[in-house]
Amino acid sequence: MSTSTNQVARGAGTQRKRSKRGSYIFIGIMAILVIIAGVLWIKSAPSKEKEGSKDGFSIVSGKHTVEIVVRDYGTITLELDADAAPITVSNFLDLANEKFYDGLTFHRILPGFVIQGGDPAGTGSGKPDQRTIDGEFEANGIDNPIKHERGVISMARKSDRTASRPQDSVVAKNSATSQFFICLADQPSLDGNYAAFGRVTEGMDIVDQIAEECAGDGDNGFVSKERQPVIESIREILPGAGLNE
Repeated sequence: MSTSTNQVARGAGTQRKRSKRGSYIFIGIMAILVIIAGVLWIKSAPSKEKEGSKDGFSIVSGKHTVEIVVRDYGTITLELDADAAPITVSNFLDLANEKFYDGLTFHRILPGFVIQGGDPAGTGSGKPDQRTIDGEFEANGIDNPIKHERGVISMARKSDRTASRPQDSVVAKNSATSQFFICLADQPSLDGNYAAFGRVTEGMDIVDQIAEECAGDGDNGFVSKERQPVIESIREILPGAGLNE
């Protein structure tokens, strides 16, 4: 009788140990699953830079450094300010990272005023299917603290002078696509009417050289196709990581 009781007790003890061991295994598996889920969530979570999206591109914040490499001239380095003009900077970076600007040109050059480029048509007319963005400037109801000083980069758009109706004026203010210009001198008349979004930090001498050697004809400064300086690339520079290919 006592032997049978001891066997039952040992069996119950063994069962409890197996049950406890099974609980530990279950807890361990669940912990591993939680860790894996956490890692996957972190990888899929948006970057701290990303605050949303618009028309298929991510909206960024903060300062961003880009390099414009111009054939036969060299590299122009700029710092873009996405806190001042988040949509404008985000659109520009998206186009640059997609290599949209590679091989395009500076088609309009007015010494003492601006050099303008980034048009896929090379004429200033653009293409009808290009993505347009909201104009981030005071006349369009948006506060933008960047002034059009020498070395500032800003977005070209349709002129308000072409707007015969109020709705046309709204379209003109929100008509920027890929074309940008760099100011060769202070241009206060542009303040509040165009979306400035950064400034040249290195290579302003290259900008000046382009303006001097490739000045356009007439009051509009349009450059003949064969004389247009070629933009080999525009890339965002990531700290410690070189070019963002």
